[in-house]
Amino acid sequence: MEIHFKITGVLLVALALVHLIFPKYFQWKEGLKSLSLINRQMMLVHTFFIAFTVFMMGILCLTSANELIDTTLGKKISFGLGIFWVIRLFIQFFGYSSALWKGKSFETAIHVIFSLLWFYFSAVFIWTATH
Repeated sequence: MEIHFKITGVLLVALALVHLIFPKYFQWKEGLKSLSLINRQMMLVHTFFIAFTVFMMGILCLTSANELIDTTLGKKISFGLGIFWVIRLFIQFFGYSSALWKGKSFETAIHVIFSLLWFYFSAVFIWTATH
């Protein structure tokens, strides 16, 4: 199971770093202009903290896999992380409109890849917490 934590850690760090390109890729400078200053800044600040949290999850997996797997506290933390990713998987299907990806090859591929990624994270953490 330790190898899955190492893989998860690398993937989470990479996911966190991908957030750096979000503002430019999604053209937030233009797209968020119509929002009030507080809403615009909340988007940026919340994106930063989501990326930071995901980064820290990755670092935790890379540096403390044994503790997350073998200790009671680690299993509780793994359970919490598992719930986080199960909810994220749920949101993938029910929080975003399928109009964003249906009938679009690239967007559909991204939807499938991230759905599998959220499932993998969920499975690694929940499996660890319950075994």
